[in-house]
Amino acid sequence: MSQGPPASIGQRLEEVDTPALVLDLDAFERNLDALKQAVAGKVRVRAHAKTHKSPDIARRQIAAGAVGVCCQKVSEAEALVEGGVQDLLVSNEIAASGARLDVYIELEVGMGRCGIAPGEPALALAREITRAPGLRFGGLQAYHGRAQHMRTMAERRAHIARAAEAVNATKALFKRNGIDTPIVTGAGSGTFMFELESGAWDEIQPGSYVFMDVDYARNEWAAPLPRFEHALFVLATVMSRPSPHAAIVDAGLKASSVDSGMPTVWGKEVLKFTKASDEHGFIEGPSPPALGEKLFLVPGHCDPTVNLYDWYVCTRRGIVEGLWPITARGALT
Repeated sequence: MSQGPPASIGQRLEEVDTPALVLDLDAFERNLDALKQAVAGKVRVRAHAKTHKSPDIARRQIAAGAVGVCCQKVSEAEALVEGGVQDLLVSNEIAASGARLDVYIELEVGMGRCGIAPGEPALALAREITRAPGLRFGGLQAYHGRAQHMRTMAERRAHIARAAEAVNATKALFKRNGIDTPIVTGAGSGTFMFELESGAWDEIQPGSYVFMDVDYARNEWAAPLPRFEHALFVLATVMSRPSPHAAIVDAGLKASSVDSGMPTVWGKEVLKFTKASDEHGFIEGPSPPALGEKLFLVPGHCDPTVNLYDWYVCTRRGIVEGLWPITARGALT
């Protein structure tokens, strides 16, 4: 059973129970607008809901121009549908029986994970789909996830250019064999403008752009990619001052994912989050915060951090304005 929200509407942030997952609505809304302005209707946006797992956020992405969302699990899709989101793509392999489905071929363009090789192997699979009862070929899924966090713009551009070559060659091969490719979908927050400029993609799937995190902040950002803002934070409280140069907060491994590195302390660059145990985070540096002081932490990786919480505490200028449940978190299937 999930717990109730850690805050109430109208509360000041200083009064919110911690650790809490805080969404800065002003930054969040600017991120939505930045993507809309960058894409300018040139391709379809199908925002990736694995980042936020929230119908409230998905509906706002659609209101900002997305055609729908994608997710990674059937149970995530079910939670989003129950929350009023109708246009969904499960961008992952699933097992289905007795269903009529539009299916996409995941093309291997650099992930080395679940995709099939471009060209003849993909063509053979497309032919199987066209012969299978209950299945209809919907297009290609071409996502180069590893390119999202390559640090330089040149690296990311070069990898997406090679992915575009594979997509275009496969589409051409399909066409010569009488198979239309209705949609090519893919891309992420770190590369989506390169996919757009290539002309090989009809639809993009950025997810982290709504929040951003420490790892994305390490990337080089320049035109044509817009610079998104940090909108997601873990609110933590100092619970101990073991030395003049250290503070312990109530946010550790159960409050912020560290798979992409430790969180950072927002607005206090001289302080470092050095290590985490289950319920404790270690902050070190000159003039550490006082006992009881609250800090904003920027998660190292936003996606798995969200999965640790039941609610977004949505704030505007320090006041709680909304409480959005994370209904698709922790799903098993």
